[in-house]
Amino acid sequence: MGLDIRLPIGYLFAILGVMLVVYGLVTETAIYDRSLGINVNLWWGICLVAFGGVMLLLGRRGARTMTPAEQSPEGRQIEIDELRSGKESRNPMSH
Repeated sequence: MGLDIRLPIGYLFAILGVMLVVYGLVTETAIYDRSLGINVNLWWGICLVAFGGVMLLLGRRGARTMTPAEQSPEGRQIEIDELRSGKESRNPMSH
């Protein structure tokens, strides 16, 4: 499993943020009278897009630096321990 949870979270926040930014840009300013004239949808949309972008950046960076378990000493040791304890068999299709 090579899915980093930051990628779907980043896409989710980025898409919602873009939707809020668009909504904040196309709505009339009269609805923002209760919020002291501040376009809350626009500003929170920008925040969500920025957060989504950071999550996507970190997820992409993390995906490049991941090494498969077979190639790391810790991963090989875990595989050996699982084989010895019977938690895993040599045939990956037996699960």
